[in-house]
Amino acid sequence: MKAFPENLRNETLTRGLAAYGIAPTSLTYAPVGFGDHHWNVTADDGRDWFVTVSDLEHKAHCGADAASALTGLRQAMDTALTLRVRDGLGFVVAPVAATDGRSVVPLGERYALTVFPHVAGRTGEFGERLGDADRERVLGLLARLHGSTPPATTAATPLEPAGLSGIHAALDDLTGTWSGGPYAEPARRLLTANATALRARLADFDALARHVRRAGAPRVVTHGEPHPGNLVHGVDGYHLVDWDTVGLALPERDLSLLADDPAALATYTELTGRTPDAAALELYRLRWSLLDVAEFTDWFRAPHEGTEDTQVAWDGFAGTLEQLADRGRTEVIDSN
Repeated sequence: MKAFPENLRNETLTRGLAAYGIAPTSLTYAPVGFGDHHWNVTADDGRDWFVTVSDLEHKAHCGADAASALTGLRQAMDTALTLRVRDGLGFVVAPVAATDGRSVVPLGERYALTVFPHVAGRTGEFGERLGDADRERVLGLLARLHGSTPPATTAATPLEPAGLSGIHAALDDLTGTWSGGPYAEPARRLLTANATALRARLADFDALARHVRRAGAPRVVTHGEPHPGNLVHGVDGYHLVDWDTVGLALPERDLSLLADDPAALATYTELTGRTPDAAALELYRLRWSLLDVAEFTDWFRAPHEGTEDTQVAWDGFAGTLEQLADRGRTEVIDSN
C-alpha cells in the first residue's frame, strides 16, 4: 500500500520487532504491493529485513474478522515455514519465527507483524508476461510445491471466492444511493452499467464450479498468486514471496496465472503426470476477477476517503469490470 496504516506508530512497530530480537537502526516504508504495508528494516547487527504489517480488518481471504484473520494468517505463515524447513523448498520465502516461536506477532487487535529475510534480486510486476524459459522454471517450482505433503496447518481454499455474497448484495442494491465516500456513487453507477455482464460471469462461474466438483480432482498445496509480482529473480533462481494466500486447492489455481492454454503447461505435465484441465484453468481465472470485484465493491460501499490507494482500487475495479464484460463479448463473437 502507498499510505501508512492508520493509527500505527513507529514505536508500535519497533516493539513488535523486539519480539524477534530485532533492534532497528533504520525503518524505511516501502510503498509496494496492494493490501499489506511493508518496511525495509536494518537492524543494529547490520542484517536487513523485509517487514510486513497486515490489516486484519481487511484480509477476508484469511478470515472474516480480525480475530479469525489472525488465525488464518498464522496458519499460512506456519505452512510456508514448514515447506521451507521440513521439505527443503528453498524457493519459499518464509517468515522468520519470533523468539517465542510464533510466525506472526499481533500489534494490537487490528494489525499483525510478519518478518522476512531480505532477498536480493529483481522483482517482477503484476500483469507482466513471463518468457517461455522463465515460465518453464516457475512451472518446475510449482511442480515441487504441488507434490509436497500438505502441512497440518494448510487450510483449504474454497472454490467460491471470499465476498461473493457481497457482489450479489451490491447487485440487489443498485437503485438506492451509496454514500460511503467519494467513489461510492461512481462505483454504483459503474456496477449498474456492467450489471448484466457481471451476472452472466457469476452464472459462468457457477457452471464451471459444478464441472470441477464433478471431476473430483485431488487438491494440492497451492501458493495462490504465483504471478511475476510475487517472484524475485535472484542469483540462484526464482524465489516465491507472499504466502498468505497458500491453501489446498486444485493445481490450476496456480497454473492459471501462467498460461490459459494447457499446451503451454506441457512441462508441468511432464514433471507431475497431470494434464491441467481447461475448465479448471478458466474457473480460476474467473475466480481471480470476481475476487477483485468483491474486494473493490466492499471497499466503495464502506466508508472511505479519496486517497492514492483508493484511486488504485478504483482503477482496478473499472479495469476488472471491463475485462469481465469483454469476456462476454468475446464469447458471443466466438459462438457466431
